[in-house]
Amino acid sequence: MEAGGLLRVKPFSSLPLTPYFHRRLTPLPCSFAVKGFSSSSPAPPSASSRGMYRGPKPRRDLVEEWVSGNDGLVRSLPIFAGGVSLLAVLVNRAFSGIAPVADASSSQSRADILTLSLAVTDLLTGLVWLSIRPKLISPVVPHGVECERIKSGIAHHAVIELMWAWKSLSAATCCKSLVVMHGGDCLLQIGIAAESPKEDGEAVDVDAHKLIQGSLYKSVMEAGKQSYLANLSLYPGRSELPFLPTNTQALILQPVGDRGIAIVGGDTVRGFTNLDQAWINSIAEKLDATLSKS
Repeated sequence: MEAGGLLRVKPFSSLPLTPYFHRRLTPLPCSFAVKGFSSSSPAPPSASSRGMYRGPKPRRDLVEEWVSGNDGLVRSLPIFAGGVSLLAVLVNRAFSGIAPVADASSSQSRADILTLSLAVTDLLTGLVWLSIRPKLISPVVPHGVECERIKSGIAHHAVIELMWAWKSLSAATCCKSLVVMHGGDCLLQIGIAAESPKEDGEAVDVDAHKLIQGSLYKSVMEAGKQSYLANLSLYPGRSELPFLPTNTQALILQPVGDRGIAIVGGDTVRGFTNLDQAWINSIAEKLDATLSKS
């Protein structure tokens, strides 16, 4: 300690260079264990535990599973309930000692009439449930030939984008036919196309000029939004699409920007879900961005 209360410190160069702590290259022996931890290294996972999902498991709705597996029994339950109720009222009336003639002044008669009405309602409900069943809609095999036509002269990256759109739609949706028009030209016709009656094995080519002049193209481009024809057989304008298979079940007309349209044909009535429609809309925006630069 020098005068003035200042502490005299040795310069850094004069300090010893030996570190205070030394790192050991070998682990220290440990003779204690903490709850939840082990002093030894964890054992490798067994073969049965590898690749197993260890996260939270989804809850099972047992009631819904039972109902879906016993659809006929569930639909018949109102008939059973109504029949048992009707039989119980008749038995009660027979053994209760009350006159069989309905008497409006008797509370028992009024209760029996009300119970009979409810029992008959249950019987009718069960009969309606059995007669009305959801119709199973299955995909059909399109009547046509395989087709893959790409307009020559377009950029390579545009071709890759168009083929990506086709492979994505055909793999994830009920799409079986795809036609993409942009700038007044048909850039892509792929999938199942209608067979030409003049030439065996040849697909009907898309007449871009005739399609542009049709009411389908004009209505979609004027609206500027997607048009979904869930059941194409009920729509009279299908005559404007002679290049599609004759038994095309569903159709989506999707604008591709302000200069084009994508025609997506499916093999199932109401086969395109809301998610499919939104996804096709996003694909059209991506195609428009790519084709506009080409």
